[in-house]
Parts: sequence; C-alpha cells; structure tokens
Amino acid sequence: MTAPSTLENTTRSQATAYRMGALLVGMGALHFVAPKPFDGIVPEELPGSARFYTYASGVGEVVTGAALLVPRTRRLGALAAVALFVSVFPANINMVRLWWPKGWAARIAALARLPLQVPMVTTALKIYRNSPGVN
Repeated sequence: MTAPSTLENTTRSQATAYRMGALLVGMGALHFVAPKPFDGIVPEELPGSARFYTYASGVGEVVTGAALLVPRTRRLGALAAVALFVSVFPANINMVRLWWPKGWAARIAALARLPLQVPMVTTALKIYRNSPGVN
C-alpha cells in the first residue's frame, strides 16, 4: 500500500472542511433557534448574561463554519475552529458539573463530550495543513 498523494490529502481535507463547516454553521444557527440548552451550560462565573455567550458562540460557529466552506478562507477558518473548540471547552466542563447529579446516563454523556474536543482540534489542524495558502 502506498502513501496517499498530496492531491488525495487535499481532496480528503476539502471534504472534511466542508463537513466541519456545514456542521458548525448548523450548530451556530441552532444557538439562535433554540438558545435555552446552550444558556444552561454557560458557566455562572462568567460576567453578563448566559444568552450573550450563547449568541456570541453561535456567531463564532457560523462565521468559522462559513470560512471553512470557502476555499479562499479555509486556512483561516481552520485556525478559527481550533480557537473555537478550545474556547468552548469550559462550557463542556461546566456541563459535567451541572449534569453530575442527574445520574449515570447524564454523567456519561457529559463526560463523553470532553475527549471529543481532541479529534475536533486535530482535524481542524489537518485541514489547516492540507489547505493551500492564499497567494
């Protein structure tokens, strides 16, 4: 078996970028359509209203997703995705704290989200590395 060619890596990366971009645009839009679940995991320790953070993260997801969908902005979008995934990690930790008293099923669901951030970050970094730079 031979190593994938640069073209195969680029094509695979484009498809991955498109999937990640579409997912982020969809999830970002959901922050506006159904904000309450997102409000519920915003750490209380943050200043201001939870809704502000819900909307801000929704905007961040839509903009990042859109950047991943456009080849010209894909590299920047990939870096923005890394920053986004890292920045929402405290909300995922807070979800564990909030859901812990809800029983084992909720605990497992909340805990399962934490390690999922790692492949999301590494995938965004692969998209960055395999996307051509802008001339």
